[in-house]
Amino acid sequence: MTDDDRNGYGEKNEHPHEDRQESGSAQDSGPRQDSGPRQDSGPRQDSGPRQESGEQPSQPRPERAPRTLAVPDLSLVVLIGATGSGKSTFAARHFRPTEVLSSDFCRGLVSDDENDQSASGDAFDVLHFIAGKRLAAGRLTVVDATNVQSEARTQLVRLAREHDVLPVAIVLDMPEQVCAARNAARADRAGLPRRVIQRHQRELRRSLRHLEREGFRKVHILRGPEEVESAEVVTERRFNDLRHLTGPFDIIGDIHGCRSELETLLGRLGYALVRDTLGRPVDAAHPEGRTAVFVGDLVDRGPDSPGVLRLVMGMVGAGHALCVPGNHENKLGRYLKGSKVQHTHGLAETVEQLEKEDAAFRTEVGEFIRGLVSHYVLDGGGLVVCHAGLPEKYHGRTSGRVRSFALYGDTTGETDEFGLPVRYPWAEDYRGRAAVVYGHTPTPRANWLNNTLCLDTGCVFGGAMTALRWPERELVDVPAERVWYEPTKPLMSEAPGGADGRPLDLNDVAGRRIVETRYMGRLAVKEENAAAALEVMSRFAIDPRLLPYLPPTMAPCATSSEEGYLEHPAEAFAGYRADGVREVVCEEKHMGSRAVALVCRDETVAGEFPHGPEGMGGAPIGVPKGLSGALYTRTGRPFFDDPEVTERLLRRVRDCAEEAGLWDELETDWLLLDAELMPWSLKATGLLRKQYAAVGAASGAAFPGVLGALDAAAARGVEVAPLRGRQQDRAADAAAFTEAYRRYCWRVGATTADDEKPQEPGGGAGPGELDGVRLAPFQILAVRGRSLAGLAHTEQLALLDRLIAAEGAVAARNGGTAGGATDRPGLLATTRRILVDTGDENSVAAGIAWWQELTDAGGEGMVVKPVQALIRQADGRLVQPGVKCRGREYLRIIYGPEYTRPENLRRLRVRHLGHKRSLALREYALGLEALDRMADGEPLWRVHEAVFAVLALESEPVDPRL
Repeated sequence: MTDDDRNGYGEKNEHPHEDRQESGSAQDSGPRQDSGPRQDSGPRQDSGPRQESGEQPSQPRPERAPRTLAVPDLSLVVLIGATGSGKSTFAARHFRPTEVLSSDFCRGLVSDDENDQSASGDAFDVLHFIAGKRLAAGRLTVVDATNVQSEARTQLVRLAREHDVLPVAIVLDMPEQVCAARNAARADRAGLPRRVIQRHQRELRRSLRHLEREGFRKVHILRGPEEVESAEVVTERRFNDLRHLTGPFDIIGDIHGCRSELETLLGRLGYALVRDTLGRPVDAAHPEGRTAVFVGDLVDRGPDSPGVLRLVMGMVGAGHALCVPGNHENKLGRYLKGSKVQHTHGLAETVEQLEKEDAAFRTEVGEFIRGLVSHYVLDGGGLVVCHAGLPEKYHGRTSGRVRSFALYGDTTGETDEFGLPVRYPWAEDYRGRAAVVYGHTPTPRANWLNNTLCLDTGCVFGGAMTALRWPERELVDVPAERVWYEPTKPLMSEAPGGADGRPLDLNDVAGRRIVETRYMGRLAVKEENAAAALEVMSRFAIDPRLLPYLPPTMAPCATSSEEGYLEHPAEAFAGYRADGVREVVCEEKHMGSRAVALVCRDETVAGEFPHGPEGMGGAPIGVPKGLSGALYTRTGRPFFDDPEVTERLLRRVRDCAEEAGLWDELETDWLLLDAELMPWSLKATGLLRKQYAAVGAASGAAFPGVLGALDAAAARGVEVAPLRGRQQDRAADAAAFTEAYRRYCWRVGATTADDEKPQEPGGGAGPGELDGVRLAPFQILAVRGRSLAGLAHTEQLALLDRLIAAEGAVAARNGGTAGGATDRPGLLATTRRILVDTGDENSVAAGIAWWQELTDAGGEGMVVKPVQALIRQADGRLVQPGVKCRGREYLRIIYGPEYTRPENLRRLRVRHLGHKRSLALREYALGLEALDRMADGEPLWRVHEAVFAVLALESEPVDPRL
């Protein structure tokens, strides 16, 4: 780090103009093209003590106009005055009760006596603690105490600095007789000695000249009762607070004197350039009213820093742009003020270029730089723009420390092999709600990380100039015309969230976690759930580099009141109708297990998944060779022990995608599919054999003997007809139970992860064969660079119909079906469906009839989904992405052979669905987040954070039958 780079670090404010710029104090006379006078609502001449500090506090003063006291909306206001000067009355008149912290009140809290001076130490400990909590939360805080001693004020100024807010002093300088009269009127202070007031006033007079030197950035002095009575406190917006500006914005990364590329980029963004009589660009406006935002580093290294400054200053001055300073502007500004700085890192080139300009232009540049504010909070607080990044605790704050971080970022204190500072990866720890967009550290490509984005893509070094369209979150870039400045080291992705990312780390998932999602905000993962998921993920799951998504659990429809039914489509349709969803699609629920298939075009693509050779992780080291994707369960486990079996299945899907033309149409070389893999016994052999088959076998062995004994008793004349009828019904229910689960079992020729030797039920031919296996894809989740989770389900199924239809041609070309036998169905299965209008009785009746027909034929049931994905209710909450409506006989497997008996149904209808529905929505939001992060090119650990959270939520205690 050079001496110039060190400027601004530490607690001391090395940039005094920052406090002037962002506090709105009276001393500021610089240009305010980026914030304007709307933020300074008080007369400047009255905001400081400079005009008054030479006068004696006790001298009579001429009648004055009412005073307006400007107070930043986030600050620590310190009331200063002798006892009896009216500080509490003033605070109650001008501030909310919750904003005022009184030392008297705190004495009462700790001693039950507001006048017990022996409790003052503890009282001020309490006051400072509460004040710190309020300031940390971004709340205006007023301290009501005498504060006439410099030691007391020093603690408060230090507290303000700790929380990066401005300390403001309001002095109530009252005549001694007024203070004495007011104290005499109070029963608890009637006996206060006069010398206490006199001592307070002596200390106050000694303090007046030094308040600014102590660190107060605004000082308001009110002398006499009339001035206090007429004073008006007006809160002013901080200069970095532009939350009222909602855009849309075009945020442009580091320029470094590359004027030509900037002009090209502005043209790509739709801006129309304005040129002066010499043909130089001096402004640019967007026909749709968009605003450009520059992240700094306009100058140095490149061929035309004055041209860039002329254009940017013109745009800012015309109200078409905002600009924050970069460290290079900061250094140039100090040079223009006459400070001694090193002419390194491109400054020499800028100085040489500026010497060709006239003095007026150089003066204008100096004033422009001096008027820049360290960072801006925009769009309702949802966007923060700065040069080098900014942690959440600094957003909207004003201090030298904040400015230093915004200009230079943070470092580890180390230097790399090139002698440059090693940047601290602050963005990896960022969990804020606001998107932070910045530049400063060049990286080959812009990548989102934890809702932060570095836009410096090294244009001056031969890379590109990049802009972000907000709120669209769309990146636009133009390549550099040439290498204008040889970098000290090659462009690398060391910026926080850079292309290389970093390896997975236990700390990413261990303990209680909060995962920020775009569709449900912050979602919590309990520590115990994370521990359970960690064991599953580390022991059983596939390589996490091939595990970008886990499907969510699915909520059941509301409990039915129909006789003989626990679930019925009428409730599903009514639920969506209540949510305002008219058009739904009913999809056949296949008799299998949920599966996710990652299908890559070839091995090379799989080795570079998900971002390609130029992307985030490069080629993942350790991914097994010879695979072109993955096939895994809802818990991330591989479906097949033998990788060759997985590869044969993926090869068939890949060939069908080629035949259907999906690779080219979707502009991708990999597909992520949500599907059902059949039969159910393929994954659940152990469950079937140990639980369901055992019940069926026991009933098959017991009931014939029972019925035979009852028949024999009846032959002897014993009255057993009622008992025999009940046992016959139980035997029939047991037979129906056995028949129900057997529909989900058939022989296949593949060895599964759950079963070393395929046996009945679910047994099959030798390992390595796919005879009898069927895959029913029902959604394309993502392709390279895009999440398709928001694509309408009708469009999804139409694409998949083409994929499935192509299998005939592929099989014919290969001489058979997926399993190798011409008399068997192919690998891919169609998902049957029907569209229903929930507001049309006839359409609803048709949907119910379709479900009835499906389940009467032995089908499991159906899933009802809104045709349009990502639907929200009127209050903004997500609508369930799908609800399952299972058939009457299938539920016999879940709830037991005799669940349909009236007494059992009455009991089972009391089921609590709220937790299950909440779980389904949370897992859905996390799955969407994982897909979006992958589409945005974020590192594996960021994608895996959301994937892991889905698995962790699966450990929550929910009735497994729902």
